[in-house]
Amino acid sequence: MNDLYGTLGVAKNASADEIKKAYRKLAREFHPDRNPGNASAEERFKEVQSAYDVLSDPDKRKQYDAFGSANGRPGGPGWNVPGDFDLGDLGTVFGDLFGGGGRFRRGRRETAGRRGADLEAEVRLSFEDSLKGIETRIPIEVETACRECGGSGAKPGTSPSICPECNGRGIHAESQGLFALSTPCPRCGGQGTVIEDPCDHCRGSGRERRTKRYTVKIPAGVKDGTRIRLKGKGEPGLGAAPAGDLFVTTRVQPSRLFARRGAADLELEVPVTYPEAALGATVEVPTPYGERLSLKVPAGSEDGKLLKMRGHGAPSLKGGRGDLVARLRVNVPKKLTKKEREAIEALQKTAREDPREELFE
Repeated sequence: MNDLYGTLGVAKNASADEIKKAYRKLAREFHPDRNPGNASAEERFKEVQSAYDVLSDPDKRKQYDAFGSANGRPGGPGWNVPGDFDLGDLGTVFGDLFGGGGRFRRGRRETAGRRGADLEAEVRLSFEDSLKGIETRIPIEVETACRECGGSGAKPGTSPSICPECNGRGIHAESQGLFALSTPCPRCGGQGTVIEDPCDHCRGSGRERRTKRYTVKIPAGVKDGTRIRLKGKGEPGLGAAPAGDLFVTTRVQPSRLFARRGAADLELEVPVTYPEAALGATVEVPTPYGERLSLKVPAGSEDGKLLKMRGHGAPSLKGGRGDLVARLRVNVPKKLTKKEREAIEALQKTAREDPREELFE
């Protein structure tokens, strides 16, 4: 049979304060949040919790001292089913240990608060701005502590009082034979406190929605759909928990001339005449930065041929620039002058190649 006093490391005549002090020390040491994945620490935490549940309750302690169990029957201290334990004063004690006011979530006490929710926002910018990068301010609606009551939920000049139903524990424990069932207190909803005179501004919630403006630096080279993370700019956390993050998605207007190609390359369609494609030529092409480049078109170029101009594409988020890729579009005139027709007919008569010959090979 386990000795509950030995589990907490106190003498049998220890005072309630000594028991509570010993429990806090051991609970802090073996708490699952501080020992993730450590099964032995979790088991030790349960033993400490079960021992404290008995020894912190005068009636249960008296029964344990008399019978060796908390239910008036001979036996060990495990008056809960193994692997399941009554939360007891876990809310009030761990509220002190980890700075949380204690909330229930998914059926368990949440002592260290809750991380704030992440927020999403969009920034619209021109294609040119996406290449050079900009700094802009965006409005974000967030839930913050009420400016009137400071987040307490109580009218200024007053404060929340300890819940008379649960005495500040935030839970309602009910013994059912071998089981101890803990549920959120129906009076305070697991908060441990009640507000008798709520704040007029937030109506007792302690929170209000407010619009904040954040400065966002859009780096050069972002594409449509790029997500930028602003750490800690989301919804504030509850208790001592951190705030969430703000994710800003860029929406880039398409360019009339240039299209994104891969991570940092840009593609530009360059019209060329049939003689330029056949004989070769040097043509001028624009860049997204306002300059002009000379592009050499090789003789015999076909429609759709790709020619690369290195380092004239979009900025890369990793540094440097991508390439500007020219896609040739051979322009076939729809109307011909008399001289153009005569020249093409003469070319047709002297042409040596039959482009359809290989269809019949």
